[in-house]
Amino acid sequence: MGRLIGIDYGLKRTGIAVSDPLKLFASPLETIPSNTLYQYLEQYMKAEEVDGIVIGMPIDLKGRDTDSTKSVRTVIKNLKKKFPNTPVNEEDERFTSKMALDAMIEGGSKKKDRQEKGNIDKISASIILQSFMDK
Repeated sequence: MGRLIGIDYGLKRTGIAVSDPLKLFASPLETIPSNTLYQYLEQYMKAEEVDGIVIGMPIDLKGRDTDSTKSVRTVIKNLKKKFPNTPVNEEDERFTSKMALDAMIEGGSKKKDRQEKGNIDKISASIILQSFMDK
């Protein structure tokens, strides 16, 4: 039984999250430089069985594309080409950064940890993944 990988893609950094094998819970994994995403996934998929990828789709409050949507669509296209046997799903990522920051505050994270954008990115990826699994 494989895991799901959650991705919060950004032009500089990408947050990665992973599900448990039963696909019940999402956990933040790490934040990587975006230019290493495909290499990272390739290595991860060699070590772990992966049943699918869930990537956050940036849309505005009215459901329209944002400045980031085009780059995410390109990543999705590349993921489907590079990993043709792995389903790639989109999940609305509106408010995930705010939700991640709120979760860090509630969890007692220090201000220094909350200011580290990489921490927010990987928690956002886990929120995206959990949202997908909850459906």
